[in-house]
Amino acid sequence: MATWVLSECGVRPFPRIYPKPRTGLSNSSFSNPDSIEIAPSRTSNPITICTSFSRVGRYRNWGLKVSAPVKIQLSDEDEKEINNDGDGEFDPGAPPPFTLADIRAAIPKHCWVKDPWRSMSYVLRDAVVVFGLAAVAAYFNNIVVWPLYWIAQSTMFWALFVLGHDCGHGSFSNNGKLNSVVGHLLHSSILVPYHGWRISHRTHHQNHGHVENDESWHPLSEKIYRSLDSATRKLRFTLPFPMLAYPFYLWSRSPGKKGSHFHPDSDLFLPNEKRDVITSTVCWSAMAALLVGLSFTMGPLQVLKLYGIPYWGFVMWLDLVTYLHHHGHEDKLPWYRGKEWSYLRGGLTTLDRDYGWINNIHHDIGTHVIHHLFPQIPHYNLIEATEAAKPVFGKYYREPKKSWVLPFHLLGVLARSLKKDHYVSDEGEILYYQTDTARN
Repeated sequence: MATWVLSECGVRPFPRIYPKPRTGLSNSSFSNPDSIEIAPSRTSNPITICTSFSRVGRYRNWGLKVSAPVKIQLSDEDEKEINNDGDGEFDPGAPPPFTLADIRAAIPKHCWVKDPWRSMSYVLRDAVVVFGLAAVAAYFNNIVVWPLYWIAQSTMFWALFVLGHDCGHGSFSNNGKLNSVVGHLLHSSILVPYHGWRISHRTHHQNHGHVENDESWHPLSEKIYRSLDSATRKLRFTLPFPMLAYPFYLWSRSPGKKGSHFHPDSDLFLPNEKRDVITSTVCWSAMAALLVGLSFTMGPLQVLKLYGIPYWGFVMWLDLVTYLHHHGHEDKLPWYRGKEWSYLRGGLTTLDRDYGWINNIHHDIGTHVIHHLFPQIPHYNLIEATEAAKPVFGKYYREPKKSWVLPFHLLGVLARSLKKDHYVSDEGEILYYQTDTARN
């Protein structure tokens, strides 16, 4: 059956009759999302073909008429797809008219190349800055310098986390041992259990946008929300408490879920991952013991000033960034469950953010959409990959609001989201946040 029809304006594809977009992914692909292989697209780009015919049509009237059915019966999803191609109101919850293979094909091949020397240069840069800041603060040791140090050092701790995050995804290098060693050094230094976090973060990427299966900052169902006591609700939705949540999440996960990132028998982990979890917990414990030892050597107040306060600043950075990459857009974005969820549709609900001068310091983690779909791309290629993929995304990409030197505007976005994004319905497969009016 023909899939193209000539008309006076060029070439157009018939509407697709299969019910869901084909992503080229099998269930087995999700066992390791960082190594997903995408099947190449089997069709040419209709935009390119239509453009070339249209240019010729300006100069010659071909006069060619091809008969076609007067009316084609479209499925509901085909109608949504046509609307999302620009002929009607955009529906962010509708299946996109492109596949993962289309996005991948748009990204230049060199964006996938991992350079371990370049990755290590960022580690060296950040380590020098961290120790340099601590030395300067300890040398001057006055009330003017300490607040500036706390702000700068907490940001650098967050930068260290992002590099360890790249190790966890395998985007740091192709050498698994190097990734593991560097990841443990970076994450243990800021009291993060590397493997425990890495595995749960993998679960987050495999299930992004899924109400029940997502791991990080996923919505609460109305039933779970209503079951929370008033103190827990206050801690989750009232600033600054949500921005201090990360250490508690590591120990006990989110409401409605059980387990710990430190315990090898947690529901988070498979039996063959126990050894990795134990290794990371031991490394975390060694760092904690080192801090205790330093408290006896330098005094607890000095350790608090040099490490404790920057640590909590880093926690606030982490919670702020990870929350706003999945919440707070001016338009409500969908969450999914059941048959409506797919890896692609879930990933398209993530958001890019602009952090001004901080973009380079925290290794462009704000370019989050491409990262979520293809976490194996090194952070230093994310901006180029995003620009290349934008024409494919179309309206499914939400351009981030440009930041001033520092991203103070995001504090308002955060406050508004926490005030209105409370829970989703217990039923349905395409869901949007609802507001508990009794809280406001």
